[in-house]
Amino acid sequence: MSDRNNHGEPGEHPRPGAPRRTILYLCTGNSCRSQMAEGFTRALRGDLFDVYSAGIEAHGLNARAVRVMAEAGVDISGQRSKAVADLPDIPFDYVVTVCGHAAENCPWFPARTARVHAGFDDPPLLARDAPDEEAALAHYRRVRDEIRAFVLALPGNLPEA
Repeated sequence: MSDRNNHGEPGEHPRPGAPRRTILYLCTGNSCRSQMAEGFTRALRGDLFDVYSAGIEAHGLNARAVRVMAEAGVDISGQRSKAVADLPDIPFDYVVTVCGHAAENCPWFPARTARVHAGFDDPPLLARDAPDEEAALAHYRRVRDEIRAFVLALPGNLPEA
């Protein structure tokens, strides 16, 4: 996988010895988009971040998300869907909401936590009316690739923590 963002430029890297930051990807059900973001961040930016994902509630891991991530070389099958309430004692530097519902209903975090919204389309919703499995997976692949581009741009697309 390339270390380039969606503009063809490498993501910014902090100076050597800079502290690792803690990031939470938050969505409605922690089944798809936030799981993809966690997987890509662990695989591509694991040297910079301790990464978590959660939902406003837990809906279970989406099988199509697991499949398209495996196609991209990232195994998220061992990740589990969880609610943000399951992570009460983690001091997050960043909370990145990946859907509008989570951005609007984001729970309270301490003032030191920077909240960032990076909205991505909802693959399960888009795939609902797909005529076949391949058409459904095309939605997942597009969103997966958009999430990968966001992760590759880290930490340059986040405010200073």
